[in-house]
Amino acid sequence: MVSGQVRATPSLRSSLGGAVDKSADAVATLGRLIELTVAAFVHLVRDVVTFRHPWRETMTQTSFFAGVAGIPAVLVAIPFGVILSVQVGGLTQQLGATSLAGAAGALGILQQGAPIASALLIGGAVGSAIAADLGARTVRDEIDAMRTMGIDPARRMVAPRLLAVVFVAPLVCMEIIFVGVTAGYFINVSFQGGSPGSYLGGFGQFAGVGDLVIALAKSILFGIVVVAIACQRGLEARGGPRGVADAVNAAVVLGVVASFLLNLAVTQLVTMFVATKAG
Repeated sequence: MVSGQVRATPSLRSSLGGAVDKSADAVATLGRLIELTVAAFVHLVRDVVTFRHPWRETMTQTSFFAGVAGIPAVLVAIPFGVILSVQVGGLTQQLGATSLAGAAGALGILQQGAPIASALLIGGAVGSAIAADLGARTVRDEIDAMRTMGIDPARRMVAPRLLAVVFVAPLVCMEIIFVGVTAGYFINVSFQGGSPGSYLGGFGQFAGVGDLVIALAKSILFGIVVVAIACQRGLEARGGPRGVADAVNAAVVLGVVASFLLNLAVTQLVTMFVATKAG
């Protein structure tokens, strides 16, 4: 018994030491992410005010982000709106409240579906592209060469991409809202026996401009987080092509998980401090 306990003690200590090291690494990574994001925003504000911001790079990234996420947003929004309309429509018919189908389905898209879908699209398409681009530049020592020349990567590479996603994220969110609500309207009116007036009237009765503002703000927040994580993963890529692939995978996974956690926190805060419209 004693010898068994003695043999188990080093193993237990090594396990605890490994867990502590991993926790410390996670905290250090989070610290570097916050430091990179803050530095990029400081450079962004300073350069915009002093007219030194590289607007050509920002417009190039904005065009690229919009092209990458634009068409997938439509392809995601259509089935999303159809599925939500079918589920909500069936439930409201069982409850005898078919006039509320439009309000329930459209509110689901507006308040939760569109911001989360935009985060998924930006994380999967935009974030992966950013991580691959910056990761490839890092393993080719281009980022180290920039630092050698006195150029801060946070200023030259990260800041334009953060500003670009601030422009693109709300546009993607509005595109998903429009296409999703339109698809839900078509399904409700054409196949579920709903009337156009009750669908649109129910939506307008329960939704307001504040809901749209919150949805757009959430999409911008998610986009900033996703792009910041992708930039950090790309700038810290090591080990050649395999390191770039690992950076892309980590950027997508961490960006999506962070967006879901932020959505939970923001939704809770909105529920606590923003009054719900009761029609």
